[in-house]
Amino acid sequence: MKTYGNFVGGKWSKSKKTMPVVSPYSEKIIARVAQSSAKETEHVIRAAREAFDNGPWPRMTPGERATWLFKLADELEKNTETLSSLESTNQGKSWKMSHDSDIPFGIDNLRFFAGAGRTLQNQTAGNYAAFDEKGEHKPAGFSILKREPIGVVGAITPWNYPFMMACWKIGPALAAGNTMVLKPASATPLTTLEIASCAEKIKFPKGVLNVVTGSGKEVGETLASSKNIDMIALTGNTETGKRIQQLPSVNVKKTHFELGGKAPFIVLEDANIEEAAQGALIGGLINSGQDCTAATRIYVHEKNHDAFVKSLIEKCKHVKMGNPLDKSTDLGPVVSKEHYERVMHFIKGASKQGAKVAYQSVVPKEGWFVPITILTNVKQNSDVCQKEIFGPVFSILSFSSEAEVIRKANDVAFGLASSIWTQDGRRALQIGNRLRFGEVWINEHGPLASEIPHGGYKQTGSGHDLSIHALEEYTQLKHIYFDLTRKVRKPWHYTVVGKP
Repeated sequence: MKTYGNFVGGKWSKSKKTMPVVSPYSEKIIARVAQSSAKETEHVIRAAREAFDNGPWPRMTPGERATWLFKLADELEKNTETLSSLESTNQGKSWKMSHDSDIPFGIDNLRFFAGAGRTLQNQTAGNYAAFDEKGEHKPAGFSILKREPIGVVGAITPWNYPFMMACWKIGPALAAGNTMVLKPASATPLTTLEIASCAEKIKFPKGVLNVVTGSGKEVGETLASSKNIDMIALTGNTETGKRIQQLPSVNVKKTHFELGGKAPFIVLEDANIEEAAQGALIGGLINSGQDCTAATRIYVHEKNHDAFVKSLIEKCKHVKMGNPLDKSTDLGPVVSKEHYERVMHFIKGASKQGAKVAYQSVVPKEGWFVPITILTNVKQNSDVCQKEIFGPVFSILSFSSEAEVIRKANDVAFGLASSIWTQDGRRALQIGNRLRFGEVWINEHGPLASEIPHGGYKQTGSGHDLSIHALEEYTQLKHIYFDLTRKVRKPWHYTVVGKP
């Protein structure tokens, strides 16, 4: 069994305390990691602060930083097999999802941001101030706008996509010239620590990427309150985001939050029912439903309701649940016993609020498996419709009009992702314009790309991951002004002292 310390200033440090990491399938301890104190966390933060204030990283050219990020991506790619097995063992997701989706997509993210950092542009120059000399307007100054790194970024990643979310934070933050302290979720830190191992192997510049493990109370709150952290980037639940905003801090930090989601999946009367049911199956069961964009709130036109439910049930019957490392497994367990109990509480509570269980799968005896559950007769104001379940649970509601479904789709606290299923492209765009969600998929649910921004409205948070827009989030805009008048007393000075 491997024991990990913190990765600080390019090397590993030991912690006084460690905590176990448990497999959600075997329910056995698979590793131990540092249970860092606030004091130990501050030590890691100081390494990142020193690297930013006095190290070469912020002062490198974008091309030089890109070279290092490409080296890191190449080293991670060499270890794809190991990382995939470790991700599935630690998090519980299927091996094929780790190997063919999460790990390669995370590596692609790093490569995208390595290149994007070299193309980060702004309105770079121009004459915007003028003075009048004998009736003739002349430029008073020359302005340059440039983007600079913010400083030290404290990044906190979730347990549902440990490797991928780490790459979503590392890529733009480091490409922009920041240094970073990265805290992975306590339940799923192992692939993030292996990213640090790969950084060590290629001799990545010291102090630029630092990884610290421990509880949210000790590590997360220390990052949020430390004077040496300039920005907090969090992917997690809304409650954590609110807590971070409420913590006292000795400086004003920029925040970048991607929080909860409750995606509406709208099936109009002209939709291809088989196509929509297949889309719901994939969109709802991705990562065992542990996804902020998961299609768990499904609105089906009353004309198609019964046919859709029947088709979805038949498709669910063919889903294979089992050992995540079995390459034929479709659905693994949820991440922990605690989360298993949370999801089961939602399912049991749904019946008390009037919902009916239309289908429920049989689950393996070993591991924290939640049965695939299809709920019908779901009420709009019920918990399973309003709150993020984060499990393989489908809540199905019917509607009779376009106005009704738009109103119900928008009637949640979150606004991350949504989808519309129809054969009428014009109608899809009209409805999409009225949905208050950062992502609207048409006849599909789930695709993301490194080049396309990912973020949302309302309590989903602020800012975007992925794309050039995410890179800009990790920069500070600076204005530099050159006077062109060559005058001691500038034309506008009289407005403060003297006469025109």
